[in-house]
This record gives sequence, C-alpha cells and structure tokens, in this order.
Amino acid sequence: MGAAILYLDSILVPLSLFFTIGYHAYLWHNLKHKPALTSIGLNTLKRKALFRQLNQGDDKKGMLAVQSLRNTLMFTILTATVTIIITVSLAALANNAFKANRLLSSMDLFGSQSGRIMILKFGSASIFLVASFFCSSMAVGCLVDANFLINAIGEFSAGCGYTETVVERGFMLAVVGNRVLCIAFPLLLWLFGPLPVVISSLALVWGLYELDFVASFSRIA
Repeated sequence: MGAAILYLDSILVPLSLFFTIGYHAYLWHNLKHKPALTSIGLNTLKRKALFRQLNQGDDKKGMLAVQSLRNTLMFTILTATVTIIITVSLAALANNAFKANRLLSSMDLFGSQSGRIMILKFGSASIFLVASFFCSSMAVGCLVDANFLINAIGEFSAGCGYTETVVERGFMLAVVGNRVLCIAFPLLLWLFGPLPVVISSLALVWGLYELDFVASFSRIA
C-alpha cells in the first residue's frame, strides 16, 4: 500500500507540473510568433503604439501611461506581499505539519507522509514562492524607474527607446511573478495529496487559457 501511495505522488505531481509549465511554454511560443492572439501580446503592441505617441510629445498620453504604470505597480506590490506572507506562513506551518503527519498517513488520498516527501512538498512550494517574490520585486524596481523616465521623455527624447525597454521589462517581470505564484498554489495543495494537485492544475490552466487568448474573449462576446 505504501508503494502505491508513493506511486501516486511520483506520477500525478510531475504530470501536473508538466501540464502547467507546458501550457506556459505554449503561451510563450504564441507570444513570440503570434502576439496578436494573446492578451499579453496585444497589451505589448498597444504599449509600443503609446510610446510612439509619447515620442511625439503627447502630454495626455504621458499622463495615461503614468496612470497605467501606477495600477500595474500596485498590483505587483500586492503580488509580492501575498507571496511573502504565504512563504512566512508556510515556514511557520512546517513544524506543526511534521508533528501531524501521522494523522494524515492513515488516509491514502493524502499521499505519502514520509519525512522526505514532506520536505519535498514544502520545499517545492517555497522555491516557486521565492521565485515569484524575486520577479515581483524586480518588476517593482523597473516600474518605478519607468515612471520617472516617462516623465523625463520631453526633456530627453533620445532616451525613449531605453524607457520603452525598462517598461517592457517591468511588465514582463510582473507577469512572470504572477504566473509563478499561480503555479505555486497547486503545489501548496500537495499537502492534501496528489489528487488536489491534478484538479487544481487543470482548473488553473483552463482559467489562464480563458484570460490569455483573445479567441476566448471573442467566444464570450
């Protein structure tokens, strides 16, 4: 029975990760080759068009760009805050979970509760959470710099290309930080067994697909 439980953990969890990461690889491929099919690619194209208008000295577009940066900055700070709170809570929960793992070992649905598997559960979730916090923190720094650079475009028009690069870097880091946090949630559910990981991964990919691809919005409309 113990081997069967370990078999579920060793098959279902890597399969869920492969499914989730494979979806993001497919999204990245479409973003590079067919950006108009994805919402992220459309937003990138719109930002490039906005910067062309900023380079022509449109002050109203400059105010709109700064406001958009502010909204993204607040969302990125929220993502980083949620990530670090979950990381700290997970560290505090780890000690109690090792004490209570015998209570869960009697039920097969919770998967293996051995010491090595428990360390793997907490460690894998923590790695993704720390990576999300790192990307979100870098995104905050880029967006703050971009806010200052956009306000200085009128005086240093030659630096418009550099400003656009900083803005895109900040937005992409914010997206990566948010997606890594989303991938970390199924790993957090691994504490309750491999089946919740599979179900949550499928639900996550379905929800992200509806948000990422423009064709999904067309069907809803």
